Amino acid sequence: MRALDWRQIEDDLNQYGCAVVPGLLNPAQCAALAAQYDDASRFRSKVVMQRHGFGQGEYQYWAHPLPDAVAALRTELYPPLAAIANRWHASMGLEARFPPSHADFLARCHAAGQTRPTPLLLRYREGDYNCLHQDLYGEHVFPLQLAVLLSRPQDDFTGGEFVLTEQRPRMQSRAEVVPLAQGDAVLFPVAQRPVNGMRGSYRVNMRHGVSRLRSGLRHTLGIIFHDAS
Repeated sequence: MRALDWRQIEDDLNQYGCAVVPGLLNPAQCAALAAQYDDASRFRSKVVMQRHGFGQGEYQYWAHPLPDAVAALRTELYPPLAAIANRWHASMGLEARFPPSHADFLARCHAAGQTRPTPLLLRYREGDYNCLHQDLYGEHVFPLQLAVLLSRPQDDFTGGEFVLTEQRPRMQSRAEVVPLAQGDAVLFPVAQRPVNGMRGSYRVNMRHGVSRLRSGLRHTLGIIFHDAS
């Protein structure tokens, strides 16, 4: 994986609540991952969103072994994200700290019974959408996650924008719409992030979703760094 500008990524996360990484995956990688959706043997479970009130569309959680590209992203992105996560937790007055290697963090998850892999592949068709939500799967939660757009906007689909909302104490909520090209990734908080105020840092709640797909077919890779119970 190419070297990333982690200073800029952290600045964007702190200022906007998200950071875009252009071209994290190339078109061939995107196509290969999207093509796995129809191979049920690669996945441990499938969720049809409308059955649970999550929106419309569906997604599947990969089983072990994860695809090589997915496993590599999880392993290689974790260490610099853990450094950011530790600074965030210190700023928000949270006790949990994260080890420097993803293997060590997964060992912590597994010891607590969180053993199911959480990377997922999402599929949206015309009219589908994903309600605003947080991906919390157990006691041990890594505070940052990643989504990679695998399809081509305007060519494969229209609509279907990635959306973040930030619920600020005693203030109106703020929305952020994140335009992505094929292969672009967006890093964002799972549930909370620190914001600097006049009396120091305070916590804001974050939720994410996808707006209604106007036409076509959209695939997205989601990478969550904690495993599920």
